[in-house]
Amino acid sequence: MHQFSTLLLLAGALSGCVVGPDYQKPGLSMPKSWNTRAHDNPDKPPALAEWWKQMKDPILDDLIAQAVAANLDVATAKAKIREARATYREQVGALLPTIEGTASATRNRTAASGGTPATAYNDYQPGFDASWELDLFGGNKRTAEAAKYGVDAAEEDLRDTLVTLIGDVATYYLQAREYQQLAELAQDSSKSQAQTAALTRTQYSAGGTSLVDVTKAEAQAASTHADVPSYEISYAKSVNRLGVLLGKSPLLLESVLGKRSRLPVPPAKISVGIPADILNTRPDVRKAERELAQATAKIGEAEANRYPSLSLTGSIDSSATSISDLGKKSTIGWSFGPSVTIPIFKGGQLRAAVDVAKAQRDQYLFSYQSSVLTALEDVQNAIISLNRSRARSVDLAKSVEGYRAAAKLSKQLQIAGEGDLFDVLDADRSLYSAQKSLIETKADIATYYISLNKALGGGWTGPIDISQPAVRDVNEAPHLQAKQSAQ
Repeated sequence: MHQFSTLLLLAGALSGCVVGPDYQKPGLSMPKSWNTRAHDNPDKPPALAEWWKQMKDPILDDLIAQAVAANLDVATAKAKIREARATYREQVGALLPTIEGTASATRNRTAASGGTPATAYNDYQPGFDASWELDLFGGNKRTAEAAKYGVDAAEEDLRDTLVTLIGDVATYYLQAREYQQLAELAQDSSKSQAQTAALTRTQYSAGGTSLVDVTKAEAQAASTHADVPSYEISYAKSVNRLGVLLGKSPLLLESVLGKRSRLPVPPAKISVGIPADILNTRPDVRKAERELAQATAKIGEAEANRYPSLSLTGSIDSSATSISDLGKKSTIGWSFGPSVTIPIFKGGQLRAAVDVAKAQRDQYLFSYQSSVLTALEDVQNAIISLNRSRARSVDLAKSVEGYRAAAKLSKQLQIAGEGDLFDVLDADRSLYSAQKSLIETKADIATYYISLNKALGGGWTGPIDISQPAVRDVNEAPHLQAKQSAQ
């Protein structure tokens, strides 16, 4: 008994030992500031909370809220959090003793032998088994630690999914509005060019121009009108993609997006903070860091397998021929004692497992460093693209005004019989091209604003319910929703 008590004391002392490296967040050298130039207050922390509302488009705000609530990728990320949390609880439970109860009831009959008649009797056997693996070298603690880091990584994965989702919804909504405006521009420009062609035909009938001029004017009007179907196709694809992101049939979005609306306009002044901010604001960077921490904990888990393990086991059971005799006339047996397992020779497998864990840790370290570099690249690209697109839009706006004045003057001269049809066609074509480029550039400004906020890690800040959602029938739900909308 004295030896057993000594063993318990020794086990208690060793249970505080945890092998393997303790995780420390790696230090990274970060630039002091962004190359912003055109931005005001570049070092001021960016306003990332619900950044899309700064574009003041209620329809976009509503679409994003719907997507957060119903997107299937978000639902998948929520399920991963539930899985990670359950895994963590499972690993924490492994640190505690386990107790099991058993019970059996049988009807038995002995065979007749040597003049002894056969007899029948009942046998009732209740019992309890208990076991506890003493975590001498911290292997189970490292496993639970890795599971906790896994929960953190799953939560960051949900945030990263939301960042991507919100950016995608804003981008496809912006594209839908852009293609609406481009289609309307092509319609209006082709009508104006068709009027020029009609005037040219009238002049041809009066002998004032040639059939070649008529053909050129009609061809240019048809060429401009041919852009309309292409824009309508692109618009439909953007709306269909929005439907997927919102988890609903695209048919339900037509009533919302069918009416033309302005392009979302980003604020004139934007703050981007300092590069070191992305270590805290980018969920993909935080996820990579948590995965590195998880991989580091798994080294200790593998290392602990190289050392002896000690378990305490015990059991107690009773047996009686009737339930009423249990605890009175029953037989009672028990056992209790330690069990030691010592790895002696496994062909180098355990050492190799440690090397595998270390190599995996190194991979996650490089992945973390790569995610930081990618984040820096994303932000700087978005800043430069946004600044240059804004500068381009200023020049394009001047170009549109100039070509509009030239087109008006050339048509006045043509009507007065003093101008050349070539000047009219060239002015119309140049005006249409400049107007199209201006719409595209305004859309680019909004797109790069979206990209900048995604790159900085802006996303959803409201509460997120990760409880088990109701299962939807993907085959029937869109049709039912469409019917309800029609009714």
